[in-house]
Amino acid sequence: MIQRIQSVFLLLLALAMLAVAVLPLWAKTDPVSQANLTLTAFRLFHGAGPAAGTTVASAWPIGTLALTAAATALYAIFQFRRRSVQLLLCSLNLLLVVATIGAAFLYSSRADQLLNVKMEGHFLTGFYLPTLALMLNLLASRYIRSDERLVRSQDRLR
Repeated sequence: MIQRIQSVFLLLLALAMLAVAVLPLWAKTDPVSQANLTLTAFRLFHGAGPAAGTTVASAWPIGTLALTAAATALYAIFQFRRRSVQLLLCSLNLLLVVATIGAAFLYSSRADQLLNVKMEGHFLTGFYLPTLALMLNLLASRYIRSDERLVRSQDRLR
């Protein structure tokens, strides 16, 4: 199960997507008024920190997509006996991770217009983790296909 390299990639993918749900994605600070906006996976807030800040908007689609992608990756790990199902789940995960990137970009561009339009916001660590998850998903798919080819070649020899 975990001894296969694709299982390790899927586990790292799940950890990366769980980190997206926890880490901030985007931030912007107005140097004149010292006001700041921060986007996390579940909300956009105005203030110094999530506990002290006031919620400006909800961003739950980002968090939902990230958690769904993590759950799909974890489920795919346990489908090691059915490689075709694993490949299908990796394809679904590809769509979920791309949708997470798109939703994060959409919410950050909407939030950028709320505070001092001339200043640009900056993307934080949580925004770049889905790109890592995308690469890990592609590597897992590659190794699952490799295992499937190996099993089919062994079936021909029997």
